Amino acid sequence: MKYTAAFRIWHWLNAIVVLGLVGTVLLRKSFLSYKTNAQIIMTKLSDIGVDIFEEDARLIAKAIRANMWEWHLILGYALAFLVVYRIALMFFDKSKRDSFSSLDLHKKGVKLSYYFLYGALFLMTLSGFAMYLREELVLAEATLKNIKEFHEIVYNYFLIFIPLHIAGVVVADIRDEHGIISTMINGKTKDNF
Repeated sequence: MKYTAAFRIWHWLNAIVVLGLVGTVLLRKSFLSYKTNAQIIMTKLSDIGVDIFEEDARLIAKAIRANMWEWHLILGYALAFLVVYRIALMFFDKSKRDSFSSLDLHKKGVKLSYYFLYGALFLMTLSGFAMYLREELVLAEATLKNIKEFHEIVYNYFLIFIPLHIAGVVVADIRDEHGIISTMINGKTKDNF
């Protein structure tokens, strides 16, 4: 298998963007959780004799994480660009790949997992933009809630896919596809060295 520079660039940019998106969500749900931080803010202010309403503490906690969440939106735009880029690669990329019918059962499963990944990237982008543009799209509250739940389900797919992908590539490189990692980095197969 030989990957073109265009495909390798897409792969690594996509990896950075997806990891960034997942990272911002993990931060939002853990260290930067507005509910947890609102309680910390209220407790610490109370310790020095300042009492505030929980609603005000939540506003402060949300303000603390606002810059980080801005990065989620920027990375969302980058993901949209990369989805369009990947669609273009489907038509124009000249990477040498084995035909699906020539693959063994395991490699067919791997290839199908990549198709699921591409679908998940597309659905993540659509649902993310639908939430972001909710006012312009005049979405009902119930519809917005369903889209958000769907967005989170797709997010959970990435939580599973990322470690499995990394582990699978490392195992494949060790077992029978020696050099697959370096091929994705520099484009050279073991035949080119």
